[in-house]
Amino acid sequence: MSAGRVHATVDAAPPEAIARAGSLTVGELLAEQALRTPGSRAVDDGHRSLNYRELDQRVNRLANALAALGVRHGDRVGILAENRIEYLEATFAAARLGAILCALNWRLAREELAHCVGLVSPLVVLVSPRFESTLAAIGPIAARVVSLGENYESRLAAATADEPPPVAQPEDGLLILYTSGTTGLPKGALISHRAELARMALSRIEGGLQPGDGFVAWAPMFHMVSLEHAIHVLGCGGTVFVVDGADIPRLVALIATEPQWWLVLIPGMIEPLVAALEAGAVTPRGIRVVGALADLVPGELLARTSALLRAPWWNTFGSTETGMLPAAGTRFAPGELPPDLGKAPSALCRWQLVDEQDRPVPPGVPGEMVVRGPTVFSGYWQASEVNAREFRGGWFHMGDLFVAGPDGRVNFVDRSRYMIKSGGENIYPMEIERVLMTDPRVLEAVVVRCRDKRWGEVPVAFVACRLGDVSAESLLQHCRAGLSSYKLPREIRFVASAEDFPRSTSGKIQRSRVEQWLDDDRA
Repeated sequence: MSAGRVHATVDAAPPEAIARAGSLTVGELLAEQALRTPGSRAVDDGHRSLNYRELDQRVNRLANALAALGVRHGDRVGILAENRIEYLEATFAAARLGAILCALNWRLAREELAHCVGLVSPLVVLVSPRFESTLAAIGPIAARVVSLGENYESRLAAATADEPPPVAQPEDGLLILYTSGTTGLPKGALISHRAELARMALSRIEGGLQPGDGFVAWAPMFHMVSLEHAIHVLGCGGTVFVVDGADIPRLVALIATEPQWWLVLIPGMIEPLVAALEAGAVTPRGIRVVGALADLVPGELLARTSALLRAPWWNTFGSTETGMLPAAGTRFAPGELPPDLGKAPSALCRWQLVDEQDRPVPPGVPGEMVVRGPTVFSGYWQASEVNAREFRGGWFHMGDLFVAGPDGRVNFVDRSRYMIKSGGENIYPMEIERVLMTDPRVLEAVVVRCRDKRWGEVPVAFVACRLGDVSAESLLQHCRAGLSSYKLPREIRFVASAEDFPRSTSGKIQRSRVEQWLDDDRA
């Protein structure tokens, strides 16, 4: 007998079987919770409540109804609706078919919405009665349109509650969420099952999400912060309280009666919420963390809010493309005035700060944050040139400038691709400039951000005109025809001539110096 090493051998399993055994998709999360806690409350919109068994069965019925309409693996299903339980049903139903839910932003102007629908070519569009006219206004579309209400319910009633065969894979697309584009038209960010499950893991690791936690989904569900965190809570057997926007009385009632994981707060709704809490002398039932966007909230208001809610403020930073937590942040104690806004990089994420040549910068020097990890999205839909640029070197380039301190934390500095963050909405100046420049009276237009107590930041336009008798109101009227209301300039200021704009040696207007004009006026 040989004295050599003996190797144990086993019959190799088929690669597809190994891959299947190692996979999990979002659609399966809900099914698992329906088996574990079928009678537990899953969703509640204040008018009706569904337990996990009921929600799971409705999701199966919707998946089979969509399949009857021809929806298959990889197809897109659009949804144009306010926050409602059907939004979550559509998310999980699409996931079970391996289809992609495209969350259409009802705040967009007609041209922008038409672009978003055309970009993804949905096979079916679900639309609520509130936005049927909005969808019709963009003109005929090839998709089958299903109205939420009687039409929707009749299709569910006619479909079987049997779970569809599993076809989705971890790298398949789950969601397309739209982000403002530097060219002025939204881009469709494709988020995979893999990325969403990794983001859910970070909600557990960094955010302290626990099984059975409650979450108030009040922000529009076409945004990451509301839709995907609702997915995480349902994946953990918790309860999602669906709220139709910043309904302050209902938010106050839920604060007083329901324990919650994370109460998301963004500029624009914090002050009215604080006023209502103070007026009602409300005692929170129990909130683990509050906040978001600490960089845009005055420190005094932040401290006052966290004290009222008796919860630490979560100083996060993220994006649709990376998830909420490439910088998991720090927490400020209830009532604490933040000493600084430094953020701690999160788990499950590698990051670097780089210069314009993608070379790492040393601590203390601002650089663009680039990230790599399982939470990163799968690129922009039908945007190969943009993807080649943004994913160069195997890192996703966030477009945000940070500076690293000696303690390893990072501080937000600026946006390398200038963007305005107004009440949680992203606004690129070029979106507004593009519309202004379509007015034949306008020679040149530059939009900059201005600090705002309520919204965090708002856009202000500086315009040079061909004629001297143009009014700000007439330009705003022109903007209203092509822009969503939240993108309208808060103010239009006139510049005597295009030559008065500060420019670089290449002739480009230096936006930072125009922004300084606002600071000079306030001084």
